[in-house]
Amino acid sequence: MPRVAVVGGGIAGLTAAAGLARARPDIEVLVLEGADRVGGKLHRVQVAGAWVDVGAEAMLARRPEGVRAATEAGLELIAPLTTAALLHSRGGNHALPARTVVGVPSDLAAVRASGVLSAEALARIEAEPAGGPYPPVVEDVSVGDLVGRRFGDEVVDRLVDPLLGGVYAGRSRELSLQAAVPALADRLATDGGSLLRAAAAVLGTPAPGPVFASVAGGLARLAEQLAAGLDVRTGTPVRELRRTATGFELAVGSVPDGRRLSADAVVLAVPAGKAAVLLRELAPVAAAELGSIETASMAIVTLAFAGAPSLPAGSGILVPAVEGRSVKGITFSSQKWPGVGAEAGVTLLRGSLGRAGESEVLHREDAELVALVRAELAEIAGLTAVPVDSHVQRWGGGLPQYAVGHRQRVARILADVQRTPGLAVCGASYDGVGIPACIGSAHRAADRVSAALPAPGQ
Repeated sequence: MPRVAVVGGGIAGLTAAAGLARARPDIEVLVLEGADRVGGKLHRVQVAGAWVDVGAEAMLARRPEGVRAATEAGLELIAPLTTAALLHSRGGNHALPARTVVGVPSDLAAVRASGVLSAEALARIEAEPAGGPYPPVVEDVSVGDLVGRRFGDEVVDRLVDPLLGGVYAGRSRELSLQAAVPALADRLATDGGSLLRAAAAVLGTPAPGPVFASVAGGLARLAEQLAAGLDVRTGTPVRELRRTATGFELAVGSVPDGRRLSADAVVLAVPAGKAAVLLRELAPVAAAELGSIETASMAIVTLAFAGAPSLPAGSGILVPAVEGRSVKGITFSSQKWPGVGAEAGVTLLRGSLGRAGESEVLHREDAELVALVRAELAEIAGLTAVPVDSHVQRWGGGLPQYAVGHRQRVARILADVQRTPGLAVCGASYDGVGIPACIGSAHRAADRVSAALPAPGQ
């Protein structure tokens, strides 16, 4: 029976493995995960007796892969109770402007109503459509550089940075327009013209239904459910991958207790740095490109409060880096998602810390991070109550940074990998950091290795 080794037990690896096992019952699928649990950035813990996600907590509902995966796994999807967020700017909280493309304005009236921007910035946005001509944006550029040229630095600092920072923990002046905001990039490359009008065209007519979704009991249940039907070996790091005459050989386990494992095909569903190490002999071009992908670290501090303390209305508060605070965002989890904390009679919220290039704060002890989030929470949201429980989750190098030229880099990686039949890569380092994007990437990897194996019965 042919064997496929899937290296990495995050959502991409589990999806690839589950898809292969379902489509090809004639093959053996083995998932090798170096950590002591599966799920990667999908992880939930109990805080004050209530289950809560401490990694990814939501997925795009308007991209089908994630919703379909949860439905096929028999999980109950839930929609947010509210998506009305606040933005903390110049010492006050403002309604986050409606209908932006990761902070890029599409509606001047909505931005004006929020009160986030100065009169000068609003005037520049208003004048932008008539300020051309704006030729097609064919070459990749950073999101922040483009927005800064069209609308000014204030729009970058107080709208785009906090929105993109929430997704990538990155800086908009270093993130690729083509990779981070592909729909807007494609529109500008085809038609050129006003950025304000391009953003409005990308958003179009609002689609029915929620933009985001999660899973009752925690989004991490999706990874847990996928893993339940697979042969998963945790605590099994893969140290080396090489080609053999009939397939592949993997060196697994620690060096003193290492062993060799053979496979007919391999899917690498690991972070870029790890994939670079494993591909250095098989695909040296891909390895070099993967090794150049930078990452950002972050921490999630979850706090539980007895009862229902007074909080601002809405799903949470975003904090621009220009405000000089350590916290970049606060999610009011119990106000955002139905049932979160209700079974334990607590209110849960989480503070997010860590931006690309800012590592000092993440070196602090857990207790210091809890104290820091509490102090900034009091100043930003007015909550001074003492939490009954807390949890700190660190994600070291957890978010790949899509630098300018990322799409072209990924094309070079895939071209080199595809020179080796039976080898595929997938995950957040390639075509998107969101859960649906990772799932789509995993499906493509599974299809590739399946096609390289003998057909059933052969």
